[in-house]
Amino acid sequence: MSSWRTRLLPPLLAIVFAVILTAIALIISGADPLQAYGTMIGQLFKGSTAVDTVNLATVYYLSGLAVAIGFQMNLFNIGVEGQYRFAAIVTAIIGGALKLPPVIHVLAILVVAVLSGMLYAAIPAVLKVTRGVSEVISTIMLNAIVGGIVAFLVNADQFGVQTGNNIATREIAETGRIPGVPIGSGELFGFVFIAALIGAAYWFMLNRTRFGFELKASGESTTAAAAGGVNAKKMTLIAMLLSGGVAGLIAMPELLGRDFTYGITSTQMYGFTGIAVALLGRNHPAGIALGALLWAFLDRSAVSLEQINVSKEIATIMQGVIVLSVVIAYEIVRRADLAAEQRRVGRALAGKGSSVSEGGAV
Repeated sequence: MSSWRTRLLPPLLAIVFAVILTAIALIISGADPLQAYGTMIGQLFKGSTAVDTVNLATVYYLSGLAVAIGFQMNLFNIGVEGQYRFAAIVTAIIGGALKLPPVIHVLAILVVAVLSGMLYAAIPAVLKVTRGVSEVISTIMLNAIVGGIVAFLVNADQFGVQTGNNIATREIAETGRIPGVPIGSGELFGFVFIAALIGAAYWFMLNRTRFGFELKASGESTTAAAAGGVNAKKMTLIAMLLSGGVAGLIAMPELLGRDFTYGITSTQMYGFTGIAVALLGRNHPAGIALGALLWAFLDRSAVSLEQINVSKEIATIMQGVIVLSVVIAYEIVRRADLAAEQRRVGRALAGKGSSVSEGGAV
């Protein structure tokens, strides 16, 4: 059937199902689901919530893109979490130490971020192509290791700077920051526009380059791709490195637009959120953007539920249901499309057979 149904129907079904199931949970708990949803939507138009939602969605979008690059190669890069945290701490240390002119300073920081993410992703990539080690296992282990790396590097005996009760890296100078756009009572990250360019580059790479074709072909079938002259191991290595490079940029909107330093208490779990966002967006840059906005909206508006004595964890329940149902919805729609295609082919063959019979009778 038409591609729009395959792309749009599953996430829409997942969202609708999540809304209905969450409403049932609210009713069971004695709350009014219409009031709860109305409060969440209303929160979006209060103060800087809308701007904060877009800022958070920018981080989720980069995370979703990093995961999606791996998915295109049929790789489950669950290590985006570790890759972005490793890149964040390395970039914060080097960025704080550099003394460069404004634009050059920012570019140098972004290059360090990309290379750091690639470096941490290179470990599971090399293990995958040389020893056949599952990227899921190796990246999970590396996610656990990165916590110790951050704690070691932020230590006051290494690169940490004690500020009150908090210890973090040295603050990045103004020359290395990306200015934001003041909107109302909030400030939009300037990195929003860079993230949009990264999404456009991702789309162009997949749909307008030979590399993108080979990447998707290798993800569909390494055997068929190899028969066509594509080196599957090389594509696996490149895909993991690209995924790690984009993962290295995940912390940059906050690091260069708000915090200017990185520590043990810095926000975590963005990498795991990217998995859900990529699934919801079907690995398409526009779909990932919508999924990131939805996820950020649920995170930012959830706090308003406490005003009506409803637990804010109801938003977490909705997010969990969306993740589970979107996978099921994709499979249902895929099977429906396959059955419809088989019926259409059957009717075409039957029509062709009857035409041949009539011709023979004449």
